[in-house]
Amino acid sequence: MRVKICCISSQEEASLALQCGADALGLVGPMPSGPGIISNELIAAIAKQVPSDKDTFLLTSETTAAGVIAHHAKTNSRIIQLVDHLEPMEYKAIRSALPGIRLVQVIHVLGPQSVDEARVAAQHVDALLLDSGNPNLATKELGGTGRTHNWRVSREIVESCPLPVWLAGGLNPENVESAIAAVQPYGIDICSGVRSNGKLDAEKLQRFFAAIARTTKAD
Repeated sequence: MRVKICCISSQEEASLALQCGADALGLVGPMPSGPGIISNELIAAIAKQVPSDKDTFLLTSETTAAGVIAHHAKTNSRIIQLVDHLEPMEYKAIRSALPGIRLVQVIHVLGPQSVDEARVAAQHVDALLLDSGNPNLATKELGGTGRTHNWRVSREIVESCPLPVWLAGGLNPENVESAIAAVQPYGIDICSGVRSNGKLDAEKLQRFFAAIARTTKAD
């Protein structure tokens, strides 16, 4: 089970997450709402220091190839997490410009219609990430809501898409075992569930990774 700790806000948080066992770090660029937003300069500085066997995700709200490519150029992450909808031609242009960079499309699970959305997106990216935002609001929610969503829909997406699928949205040390059992994702993505007063909490991280380990033993 791969684990991504998102909303990393400093070099110290990055180090703590990796020490506790994170496989990947989420670095949040400009967003219309939500936690964890840091400057592109800090994203680049953190990404530069992460060991080569770990992944760095740039969370970008850009919806055009030109915008995504320009954002990535400022940060040099290993993976781009697309938190909003893109048209097919935009994926193609990103692939052409950044052939070595993996793309992860976020699907905000709002209902059964999200299954079809995931199937379409899966044709253009390397992985999917299921979250609990709502891009249809006047001020878009594109992640970091702290809410869970319907895991039955998420399980259907996992079963119908031939790509790695990450699960996010309201996860914490108390519910992550149930989430894994219900969805059977490739990986888990967590932000607020391992934080106290907005700061990464070592004790919550330890309990979270202990819960993950229990699911591995159960398998």
